[in-house]
Amino acid sequence: MSQTTNTILMIRPINFRMNEQTSINNYFQEDIDIKNAEINTKAQAEFDAFVEKLRAVGVNVIVEDDDKLMDTPDSIFPNNWVSFHSNGDIGLYPMFAENRRQERRDEVFLRLEQEGFRIENIIDYTNAEEEGVFLEGTGSLLLDRVNHKAYCALSARADEELFIEFCEDFEYTPVVFTANQTVEGKRLAIYHTNVMMCLAEKFAVICLDSIDDKKERKNVIKHLIQDGKAIIEISEAQMHQFAGNMLQVKGHLNQRYLVMSKAAHDSLTQKQVATIEKFCPIISSSLETIETCGGGSARCMMAEVFLPKI
Repeated sequence: MSQTTNTILMIRPINFRMNEQTSINNYFQEDIDIKNAEINTKAQAEFDAFVEKLRAVGVNVIVEDDDKLMDTPDSIFPNNWVSFHSNGDIGLYPMFAENRRQERRDEVFLRLEQEGFRIENIIDYTNAEEEGVFLEGTGSLLLDRVNHKAYCALSARADEELFIEFCEDFEYTPVVFTANQTVEGKRLAIYHTNVMMCLAEKFAVICLDSIDDKKERKNVIKHLIQDGKAIIEISEAQMHQFAGNMLQVKGHLNQRYLVMSKAAHDSLTQKQVATIEKFCPIISSSLETIETCGGGSARCMMAEVFLPKI
């Protein structure tokens, strides 16, 4: 069992724009005053440059185009609707925004099979949408695949009961907490766990200040220390630059890299960068349009593929 993979699925956008259905509780999204077609063109250029950087170091990036006929402005963030596991299982997740539910496409699974991956079972939680219950994939779930623990910050997009059900099905120990951010003077739930926390093999990057409840904060720290993870703390201001939205991947010769956006990289102190680089080099790419309009960053764009080969 490995925490990192060298195969990433990414969806190239066709209709990218600010999604009005997600901006209700994604406080990272902002409107920008340019036409949607121009926003999409800029997002495609950022996407292509990002893919090129990953491939240059030997990451196997499988790029699938979004479907032109669907109105799926957030399809660039596939990790929210699907997760791929080393036993051949796939998790399919219930999505908060109705127009995001169309992102779940069988063509993606066919493509992975064509690429030589084996799919055994699909564990489908999407019926929960009918009850207004959501759990948005590895946006909501941070998986420590080696120690079989799943971290989840509860929010409108991460239901506790469904999270516990996932943990029972996939045999993970649940670590539950609430993470907040300050919005217009109020403390409101952060929409996805992977915005305030990143789990790598030997370290975790985390905004501990966002966990207001001291007991919950202590519990998260206890689990990370127990599993031998060095804790690299980021501030709430850094989190707003997507410094929590990172992913460790494997490249050539199993070299590990920590992948993040340029905004995230620029927000880090020299000391934080030096600490990360003790473990692995950093890859960063400019994702300004995607971050501003989509309210998600590098981690959200990469669905890790752990499926076994045929």
